[in-house]
Amino acid sequence: MVSRRGFFRTLGGLILSGAATGAYAVGIEPRGNPRVTRYRLVPPNWPSGLKLKLVILADIHACKPWMSPKRIGEICAQANMLGGDMVLLLGDFLSGMRLRTGYVEPKDWAQELSRLSAPLGVHAVLGNHDWLDDPGAMAAGKGPTFAHTALESIGVPVYDNRAVRFEKDGMTFWLAGLADQIGPWEGHDDLPGTLAQVDDDAPVILMAHEPDIFPKVPDRVALTLSGHTHGGQIRLLGYSPVVPSRYKNRYAYGHVVENERNLIVSGGLGTSILPIRFGSPPEIVVVDLG
Repeated sequence: MVSRRGFFRTLGGLILSGAATGAYAVGIEPRGNPRVTRYRLVPPNWPSGLKLKLVILADIHACKPWMSPKRIGEICAQANMLGGDMVLLLGDFLSGMRLRTGYVEPKDWAQELSRLSAPLGVHAVLGNHDWLDDPGAMAAGKGPTFAHTALESIGVPVYDNRAVRFEKDGMTFWLAGLADQIGPWEGHDDLPGTLAQVDDDAPVILMAHEPDIFPKVPDRVALTLSGHTHGGQIRLLGYSPVVPSRYKNRYAYGHVVENERNLIVSGGLGTSILPIRFGSPPEIVVVDLG
């Protein structure tokens, strides 16, 4: 039988443990230096001899104090040191946060992103919060959004249902990007129309902010890259209790292979709704292909 003193000692320990966990989830993990998560793969039919390194930043969610311009600049410096052939930005530059002390103007986070560099350039798609947190674009039901304008002002092309052909070491590949699948209306993305722009047999890398498009992606696409989920922001033993996806944990995080098709979902950098991360720290993703 547990004594009264023992009961209160146990209760106090649980309360202190809960408080410490909460403090870590709010004050430490979301604001820590991003870890670098690396994947190495050779997709089916990938050309022999084509080696490509992609550095991927997703879900920045610029706002104070959680993702200030200074912190964005530090992340960009870290990304540049990884030596990517391309830097890919997978959307959600605007905040999406209910708890914040200040708004970061698009020109300010864009100025920090202008530090990014890679031999084959920096490329972006937009995310749902780049629409939902832009009252003007939402009212008009069309862009350009604040984020689109800010990115193009620093020379970063935004891929709204667009595919572009690239060459490395005498070999070709395509980079494609979808418009956002959620805001301001369902179906703004156009996967068939985007892939119709590909006019040869070279491999295709697809940027899509939300991973929910993946079941529709044909095996013609070598690799799909997504963000949006933040790994659920809370992730325990490989499971996330809340995932902003109709497929829940199926596409919550990491490297997913279905019918020899490859999807990589980044855990992202910032937070949305609430400034909480536990078991899903901020990350920069590096993908080595070939």
